[in-house]
Amino acid sequence: MLKRIVTLITLALFISACEEQQELPEPVEDVPVYDRLIAVIHPTEGNDTQGVVTFSREGDDVRVVATVDGLDEEGLHGFHIHQYGDCSAEDATSAGGHFNPYGMPHAGPTDDERHMGDLGNLVSDENGIATLDYIDPVIELDGEFSIVGRSVVVHAQQDDLETQPTGDAGARLGCGVIGIAEPVD
Repeated sequence: MLKRIVTLITLALFISACEEQQELPEPVEDVPVYDRLIAVIHPTEGNDTQGVVTFSREGDDVRVVATVDGLDEEGLHGFHIHQYGDCSAEDATSAGGHFNPYGMPHAGPTDDERHMGDLGNLVSDENGIATLDYIDPVIELDGEFSIVGRSVVVHAQQDDLETQPTGDAGARLGCGVIGIAEPVD
């Protein structure tokens, strides 16, 4: 009889322990927070476009700084964040379309409704070099719609900021995957 009581108590303790283990722990939000991201632009097949684009946290906004060369003399070139971080196709079509997690229409970087990836145009000088430095209120460095792992694409033509869904910016001259940059003090 004592043996049966001990067995029942042991079984009760085992069941109780199992029930406690089945309770799910509180979710822990361990989401990485990035202060600086970088994309190194490499030319697509038959082009010479290359450069560096950085994305840095500025309060609630993001500073976008780009230097790109190998462009046509004194021209405008569409400049976008694309959906995938895949520049493997010779023409960079593997990068997909513009990054647009909120389902907005294509527009310019200062418009209220736009793709997150709409960065407007790069303006190249007489040497085929373009620089850009502006603050963007829409881009997200971290969280659900982070641009980490997506790509930056430089296009052959001017983005007209209206034509849906691409701005009629033409072929892709260069592409770079957005990665985590070394922090700067």
